Amino acid sequence: MYLHGTSKINDQGHLEIGGVDTTKLVAEYGTPLYVFDESLVRQRCREFVEAFSASGLKFQVAYASKAFCVMAMCRIVEEEGMSLDVVSDGELYTALQAGFPAERIHFHGNNKTISEMEMAIDAKIGCFVVDNFIELQMLNAIAAEKRQKVKILLRITPGVEAHTHEYISTGQTDSKFGFDLGNGSAFRAVQDSSQLSNLDLLGIHSHIGSQIFEVEGFRIAAEKMAEFAIHVRTELDVTFKVINLGGGFGIRYVSEDTPLPVAVYVKAITDAIKTNFGSNGYPLPEIWVEPGRSIVGDAGTTLYTVGTTKDIPGVRKYVAVDGGMTDNPRPALYEAVYEAGLANRASEQPAEIVSIAGKCCESGDMLIWDVNLPKVVAGDILAVSSTGAYNYSMASNYNRIRRPGVVFVKDGQSDLVVKRESFDQIVGNDLIPSRMKQVSKTV
Repeated sequence: MYLHGTSKINDQGHLEIGGVDTTKLVAEYGTPLYVFDESLVRQRCREFVEAFSASGLKFQVAYASKAFCVMAMCRIVEEEGMSLDVVSDGELYTALQAGFPAERIHFHGNNKTISEMEMAIDAKIGCFVVDNFIELQMLNAIAAEKRQKVKILLRITPGVEAHTHEYISTGQTDSKFGFDLGNGSAFRAVQDSSQLSNLDLLGIHSHIGSQIFEVEGFRIAAEKMAEFAIHVRTELDVTFKVINLGGGFGIRYVSEDTPLPVAVYVKAITDAIKTNFGSNGYPLPEIWVEPGRSIVGDAGTTLYTVGTTKDIPGVRKYVAVDGGMTDNPRPALYEAVYEAGLANRASEQPAEIVSIAGKCCESGDMLIWDVNLPKVVAGDILAVSSTGAYNYSMASNYNRIRRPGVVFVKDGQSDLVVKRESFDQIVGNDLIPSRMKQVSKTV
């Protein structure tokens, strides 16, 4: 298993993250447990901010909170001087409860509800990323009722396909997101928004996909956005102040993944903006991006306790852990792949190839197929790396399994930032109709 960030094997032969022995984390907090390397999270934030600062362009780096949204994470983003991207009232509420400055919050989503838009306007967030014509009219009407003028970007589908899994490609023409460039929808959206008195059109946004390992897609997207901006300026006398090129920067899950350094992605984006806008006499816009996975993905590790095994001679050996698709649905959803190791025996050499099964009542609840580990026994602690993005945020209570706790580790200290769910929380919203027979509780 590749050791990310501050992870290392200590003198006891245990996996250590942030200066904390993972076996001690398990003893204190139990398993499954999400562990975040806080130093690595902050390092990733600073890499983006520093790279854009070096470009000389105005910019905003907004953390895409859908990757991992808890109040402690919002605090880190605020402390590192970044903005925040939310896509629901729950994410917005989390950010506001954490004390995140509302003027640095951007609200995304293809189907924002009236209540969500009202909540965001009342909070005086910095910007809405408008996805469709219905939202454009609704947002203007709500803003008018509240006697406010709200800033917006228009989400554009530029027709650029990134080389990613088909379920997480969002920039191509056939997408549920955004105004299409090719069929004229984007141009009409600019026309409409320019005539709506309670909207302030800042610019346009695009997102070409996720887990991207090259820069060409970003270059092409920047070129298409510039062409569109110049066309709009010529035809409508509208000048965009902001160009948002979204996120999608890849991380390393397994050895086949080859992400580029953050500075390489950023330089490609800023160079493309300077070339395509500056050479045409267009005022250089402010550049916004929205990294999510690339901020938290490889900073997260999930710890499990090994339970039962099933050895099928000549076929495979299954090793079951006390978590599964409830805390990491990505293998079932995307056929996502991960690396793993034994945290309590990290210095031992691999001795067998096994497949890691979850405990859910589903044949498809498999976390990793064919991973090479030391001889596994019940009670071992399995560490699965690069689980910081879309694991906690997609976790569920399927089979009424309680969602794990989350700890941040840094400089030899661990801090619990999300408590493990209790049984009372599992049934906390359940109601038994009064017409049903009342019985005494057995627990």
